[in-house]
Amino acid sequence: MESFSSHPEFCPSCGSIFPLLDKTNDITCYNCKKVFPPDILGEQTVEYTLHFNYYDPEMLSKKEKEEPNDECEGPIVERKCSKCGCETMSYATLQLRSADEGQTVFYTCTKCKNKEVENS
Repeated sequence: MESFSSHPEFCPSCGSIFPLLDKTNDITCYNCKKVFPPDILGEQTVEYTLHFNYYDPEMLSKKEKEEPNDECEGPIVERKCSKCGCETMSYATLQLRSADEGQTVFYTCTKCKNKEVENS
């Protein structure tokens, strides 16, 4: 007996969201473990795209020669680089420690690309 009137993506018995089809093309509910035929999903279709990471060293070296990467890695602040003495550095912040502690600030020199870390 169905206790829910639900969308086809949800189990009509318990209301839990359906998983993807398994190898037998049946749908087994995560919650109540009932097995349903694939036609319970109705006329739904799923589309997906696969993106493969491809590394071509020749293409990378050509791109670096054509477009030198002088872009900064974030906002720029007045901070003296400990390596070259440049007065400007870009920065980025991350919360690496527990929530009640300060964030970690990563600085990058705009001239020599030296990296520094500060726990605030």
